[in-house]
Amino acid sequence: TVFIANRGEIARRITRTCIRLGIHPVVPATTGPGALDLLDARAVVEEARAAGADALHPGFGFLAENADLAERVAMAGIRWIGPPPDAIRAMGDKAAARRLAAALGIPTLAGYDDADQSDEALTAAAGRIGYPLLVKPSAGGGGKGMRTVREPERLTDALAAARREAAAAFGDDRLILERLLKGGRHVEIQVLFDAHGTGVQLGERDCSIQRRHQKVLEESPSPGVDAELRRRLGDAALMLARAVDYVSAGTCEFLVDDRGRPAFLEMNTRLQVEHPVTELVTGRDLVADQLRIAGGEPLGIGARDTEPRGHAVEVRLYAEDADDGFLPAIGRIEALRWPDGSGIRVDAGIELWSEIGGRFDPMLAKIIAWGPDRATAFARLTSALDDTVVLGVVTNLRFLRWLVRQPVVLAGEARTDTLDRIWPPDDWADRIAIPDAAWATAATALAASATDPADPWAGGWRLNGPPQLRLESDGEVRTIVTNVAGMTNVAMAAGAAMAAGAADPAIEAVVSGDVVHLDLAGRSVAFKVASAPDLDRAALAARTRKPAGGDGRTGPSEVLAPMPGAVLTIHVTTGQPVEAGDPILTLEAMKMEHVVVSPIAGRVADLRVRPADQVARGQVLAVIAP
Repeated sequence: TVFIANRGEIARRITRTCIRLGIHPVVPATTGPGALDLLDARAVVEEARAAGADALHPGFGFLAENADLAERVAMAGIRWIGPPPDAIRAMGDKAAARRLAAALGIPTLAGYDDADQSDEALTAAAGRIGYPLLVKPSAGGGGKGMRTVREPERLTDALAAARREAAAAFGDDRLILERLLKGGRHVEIQVLFDAHGTGVQLGERDCSIQRRHQKVLEESPSPGVDAELRRRLGDAALMLARAVDYVSAGTCEFLVDDRGRPAFLEMNTRLQVEHPVTELVTGRDLVADQLRIAGGEPLGIGARDTEPRGHAVEVRLYAEDADDGFLPAIGRIEALRWPDGSGIRVDAGIELWSEIGGRFDPMLAKIIAWGPDRATAFARLTSALDDTVVLGVVTNLRFLRWLVRQPVVLAGEARTDTLDRIWPPDDWADRIAIPDAAWATAATALAASATDPADPWAGGWRLNGPPQLRLESDGEVRTIVTNVAGMTNVAMAAGAAMAAGAADPAIEAVVSGDVVHLDLAGRSVAFKVASAPDLDRAALAARTRKPAGGDGRTGPSEVLAPMPGAVLTIHVTTGQPVEAGDPILTLEAMKMEHVVVSPIAGRVADLRVRPADQVARGQVLAVIAP
């Protein structure tokens, strides 16, 4: 019996291998009554013991790189599927890993990794390192808590925010600083070590395409790594792992500049999110390897067994709105279709009717494609993304379809700052406008779902006129004439939607209650019957719209929640003067923070929320008077 101390996609991934090997997997509940707190090491071990677990797999995130959890598991008589606690302390701690790499002669970026965590020590170190720089949690991974700081006056706020996110995600708020290397490639080496001292490296993954330090697309082999650089990176990774008597799967991460000079970043002492691309090019099951190693078996493989065959590329499907600053999204999965076909693999953590809340990381699934060469792998991935449908929750699917068609990506020339330079394209606003056909489809679908033979008023009926509905979507309201004749269901093709560089797909729709969700080139767009106009709304519009003449000053401006989440910090008080762009409050959702700023200069006329309040997207948070 293996207790899987995780949730979502990785829990399902580990479960598949356990079942294939005849091992009983146990996945704890993490929502609802009796939910397990995956950041509480004592509770995790107690639940594993209660489940009669022989071994525990931590997956990634949460306490996967926590040496104290590994020790507690061992003390409870349960086998830990991962590296020894001492190896986790030495390498899972980014500060300790940097010091070890430097001692071994492996290049690192200029930075700060001392024990003194005071703002004064970090500020002094930042002055020595120089700007721009990165603030990074010493524990954990996945880009959580990382902040780019370009000016000294931004450092204090970045330190506070990074500490909060690191504590929330990993239970450890220690930080390190590193000089920001612009325009490098992010390349990592997968290693495997058994308990008998034998280790191999399984080649590299290129993870350069990132946004906010979160990986978006990964591939193996890297288009920017030749045989000599591959050997150097592999040797460095093996040297680091051997220095700490490493056991199990692990990943050493490097930045490589345009001259091919690598700098060690960190070692992730766990299974990586992007491990499927390595599995597809090596033919290995890394979870099975971890299980066998934890059982004391020797690796039984050598360098020849790890030579890459073909090419693999993966993208991460997130519950986030790329058209709105990649803000996280919530909702229920109302329609779902995954791709299949030659070379396609989907590792998903969702199914139809899954509820997506704001408590956990927004990654929903990974879509991976293999091909005998890089061009074939990307072609297969492109088709797979075009075949994917997720309705009910806004995802980054439309963005991913655009991304895999970009010339710089297809040419293998992407760097860590590529997305900052190419996204969004200049014409994106025109390309994402909701087309007329979508409004017509939504109105027809809602009218059809409301049609009731016993109710002559349903479906937008009007006296002496065609039926029509007043709809609202993304802040826009339209009155649409409906036509339900001949309609038998609400999953239909109804005209062409705009596309993100691909052939125009048909619009797919699904009705849930009084809302219809349409697939517009990969984005789930919700339409609902608009509320009837009333005097209060008209008065509010009059108060907040810009006067027709005079000095051009605006009226009071409402600060709206750009995403659902919890109010973490309020930065202002009622009556306080603010400038446009000044922070009003910080929201937290899916273990990430978002600062909400003032849209105008003025004073804080009203604060509508308090710390710890849960807010919905579009909710009024504050009012700023000019």
